[in-house]
Amino acid sequence: MAAIVYEGMFILDSNRFGRDHDTVSGQITTLVEKYGGEMLVSRLWEERRLAYAIKGQRKGTYWLTYFRLDPTRLVELQRQCQITDDILRVLFLKVDPRIVDALVAHALSAPVIVAPVEEVKVRDEEIEDAIPVVDAVEGVVVEIEEDV
Repeated sequence: MAAIVYEGMFILDSNRFGRDHDTVSGQITTLVEKYGGEMLVSRLWEERRLAYAIKGQRKGTYWLTYFRLDPTRLVELQRQCQITDDILRVLFLKVDPRIVDALVAHALSAPVIVAPVEEVKVRDEEIEDAIPVVDAVEGVVVEIEEDV
């Protein structure tokens, strides 16, 4: 049977990923190739707090992949992902062949922005300067001028 392109979204254990990100993320490529797949894109998506604890973890690292795999091997890959300690959850979606090139190109070009915790803190004055005031009656943006 012909290989089909799949999108895989993995939620990885953030603690293990933080300690050794190359090994943890490399496991995904290794698993796909072990079952005869070809990795097209494998990249960090984001790290975020989970809505509920998964395997005792409250935070997860999302890893996006696009790969080509024989559909008969997908069940084996999914089972292996379930028993791998570094992978908390996984979701595989079959990609429509008409949009494969666009999705892969977008995934390759999308930037990953990871800001240190110190840079995330913003002063109240910076927030007020960045938010325009909108007149609800007229729907017009009103500029506020401050004496500095």
